[in-house]
Amino acid sequence: MPRSKPHEASTAASEDAAEILKIVERGRLSPDEAREISERLTTIVESVKGKVVDTAQERKFTPEQEEALLSVLQLRFEQHQERHKGIKWDQVSNRLQEASIEKLWSLSKMDETGGEPDVVGIDEKTGEVIFYDCSKESPSGRRNIVYDRAAQDWLKENYPNEVCDGNAVELAAAMGIQILTEEEYRALQKLEEEEFDCQTWSWIMTPKNIRDAGGALDGRRGGGVVYVAQDSALYHNDRRAFRGSLRV
Repeated sequence: MPRSKPHEASTAASEDAAEILKIVERGRLSPDEAREISERLTTIVESVKGKVVDTAQERKFTPEQEEALLSVLQLRFEQHQERHKGIKWDQVSNRLQEASIEKLWSLSKMDETGGEPDVVGIDEKTGEVIFYDCSKESPSGRRNIVYDRAAQDWLKENYPNEVCDGNAVELAAAMGIQILTEEEYRALQKLEEEEFDCQTWSWIMTPKNIRDAGGALDGRRGGGVVYVAQDSALYHNDRRAFRGSLRV
């Protein structure tokens, strides 16, 4: 079974610690140097602490859970043939049976949080089966979240009493899935006559230049038109979540 790779933050922390050691080895420290080292050590501890928990988490999945998941996915697959024309369930089933526990666990989390994952295609080059969250509205178990950690930290610092249930970027990473890009989101909206996100919004993977300016992309649909807009990354309410994708 494939194992999670150590987080890049661990490497960055080691490099920072090595720099601190060089400063200490020079001899007596000035008050300013001592203060700087204290602050940097605090940053290292905080950055690594959360990542260790992430990489150490064992994604367990029993045979019974696997059987239940495959049944749900097959039923959904057969009920929505328009999403995957030309693809047979046997193709999907064979791929799922060969999949790692981590992939099945991620699919189960997509389903448990209201995403209703379904097949939307097969990568012709790799043979990977592509799943999107296909719930009619933005997944109900991922609502009231801001876009990323920077937005969540700003909100906590400036509005400590405001309730926020996390952020899309970190939640997607914890689930082992990717937030839909704008291209993928628009492709989702073309899959069938039934419209997605008519009453809700879904965070969309946001380019760095937009995020650096304080914004983040989200999408919805109304009157037959798909809207992708740049909003504040701080927005959060009970009608805003994110949609994800997974390749198996």
